Amino acid sequence: METIKSYLDAMFSSMPNTPEVKKAKAELFSMMEDKYNELIAEGVNENTAVGTVISEFGNLDELAEDLGLTKEVEEVHEREQQPKRFVSMDEALEFIRCEKKRSILVATGVLLCITCVCWPIISDAVWGFMDMENYAVAMMFVWIAVGVGLFIYSSFVSSDFAFLRKEPCQMDMATTDLIKEKKAEFKPITAAAITLGCALCICAVVPVIIFDFDIFASFIFIMVGIGVWLFVYSGIINGSFDTLLDAGNVVRKDRNSNGNEEDVEYVSKGAKILMESYWSIVTCLYLIISFTTFNWGSTWIIWVIAAIAHKVFKIALVKED
Repeated sequence: METIKSYLDAMFSSMPNTPEVKKAKAELFSMMEDKYNELIAEGVNENTAVGTVISEFGNLDELAEDLGLTKEVEEVHEREQQPKRFVSMDEALEFIRCEKKRSILVATGVLLCITCVCWPIISDAVWGFMDMENYAVAMMFVWIAVGVGLFIYSSFVSSDFAFLRKEPCQMDMATTDLIKEKKAEFKPITAAAITLGCALCICAVVPVIIFDFDIFASFIFIMVGIGVWLFVYSGIINGSFDTLLDAGNVVRKDRNSNGNEEDVEYVSKGAKILMESYWSIVTCLYLIISFTTFNWGSTWIIWVIAAIAHKVFKIALVKED
């Protein structure tokens, strides 16, 4: 039966991930399973039974009308007839190099935007007796300007590879295997970055609790900024591997035909529960922290961290094909 299941998965690999397709796949597997068990009960050996089932149910074009997948099969044929751009190994490696550069630019931009509020805090704590408030506010906007500038510049770094996300592409097996190898090598770095980033974000309030000095309030934003830097850096690089591996798939397995995320398969049941309730947890934490501290002017940063962390967690917790 494992052979039949693998053959069925291959048959539906290029089909859109919609409820109709999944229902049809389940129905076809049930029919194949019944036929296989029937042949085995008649005394037919396993190899012959598998061959008979595949020959009888193994042509999706012939079964499309009965399964109600005529439109979907036609769309698959249309996509397969479209010319695909070949991505060489050199292009793939150059894309990864550009994404690593972009990750540093974006992560640094985010860091600057988060830590920009440190200027007014430090100014008030250190130079409160002097008229330095205007300079501190000016530096805050300079920090933001530099951060936004990095965002804009980073958008041009990988612009030559926009086709990877827009056009049907294909790669040879050697390139695909190399990308998978590099992704596996980077996985411990991703795990370490997420772990350290989370630790920094959680411990950001420790200096304020221990030291009763206003200047230590800036440490919250510095530590959170560094934590988010790690999230963004590892997330973009890890995402570059997925972009390359998905380049040859016109239909992404974690998206339906409307482009909405649904039925994502996670590494465990606990991961699925966490991701499904993620934003509810974030909302609760935001309200609890905000009402406890009454520091509404700063707690907005929770949403920035949560949005970036959500992307990183999804990369780490979605089950690989």
